[in-house]
Amino acid sequence: MNLLSQTIRQIAPQDPDFRAAARARLEQLTMPHWALGRLMDMAEDLAGMTRSARPPVARKAVVIMAGDHGVAASGVSQYPQEVTVQMVHNFANGGAGCNALARLAGAQVVVVDAGVAGDLSSLVAEGKVVSKRVAPGTANILTGPAMTREQAILSIEAGIEVAISLGESTDLFATGEMGIANTTPSSAIVAALTGRPAEEITGRGTGLDDEALQNKIAVVKESLRVNRPDPDDVLDVLAKVGGFEIGAIAGLILGAAALKKPVLIDGFITTAGALIAQGLAPGAAQYIIASHRSVEPGHDAALERLGKEPLLSLGLRLGEGTGAALAMNLVEASVRVLTEVATFEEASVSHAKP
Repeated sequence: MNLLSQTIRQIAPQDPDFRAAARARLEQLTMPHWALGRLMDMAEDLAGMTRSARPPVARKAVVIMAGDHGVAASGVSQYPQEVTVQMVHNFANGGAGCNALARLAGAQVVVVDAGVAGDLSSLVAEGKVVSKRVAPGTANILTGPAMTREQAILSIEAGIEVAISLGESTDLFATGEMGIANTTPSSAIVAALTGRPAEEITGRGTGLDDEALQNKIAVVKESLRVNRPDPDDVLDVLAKVGGFEIGAIAGLILGAAALKKPVLIDGFITTAGALIAQGLAPGAAQYIIASHRSVEPGHDAALERLGKEPLLSLGLRLGEGTGAALAMNLVEASVRVLTEVATFEEASVSHAKP
């Protein structure tokens, strides 16, 4: 049995007994019924995920999966492909937006080379980047498949391996990504899996003007026409129009779910990875927390298919795991509500009148 199959077999639903115990306590807290809303919903979820009345979330990791895309050559991004390598160096040296927000949350940042088209050997040697490279970037989805089916599986297993390696030292995972042009394969994945037209799903990414956006939409439509990904086979979708870092994100989510640990997804690209994970193991979605709503137009469709309502809506579109890092504090807050707020009985406070 390969690692992917083994991991899928290990994914179990949230524990109903721990959910029920958490709900019973939350309903007795010294406040009007469910007055902290979605923080209380999340506390119940976390109890079910972790099988604990005191869900552990203190040890946090933001995992940034990096990969390059052949479709970058088709004019779908404002930035040249070499920015992927440059930004990996920035992450490794602590200077990116995600680093700043991860420090605020008390989270470590783990950078993974899932398929970057550049030399990162010095960072790997220094222990600043984890090498899980499948290949130096995907092929151009405008003219054919991004990767082979075997490479798709390898990319997912790379993410599972990262989850396993961090599992003993991590309570709460967050997904991040880096890869110039990666909103284009993400748009193709979401369009393929939701059946929505490319025009509704495809956005401006790094800030394309109207003309460049129309070109990007045309590229997404043509990539779907050329490759004909099978929406009933998410491995086929990933192989035909995906990316190595997107596969690795799916694997990280599957690995976290198998470990019974919560995982925060970030924006549009990591949600595309979450759809791959959900397609492989529907139960994995029970361990996913959606951190925020991206301004990318396809994000709502992806979240709807995933069955998730995001915690934040702040007009974010950076990626990197920034929204997920921000939401880590809300996850910790929900646990504090469950474990530190007294019940009416504990505080000797009278209940509401019937």
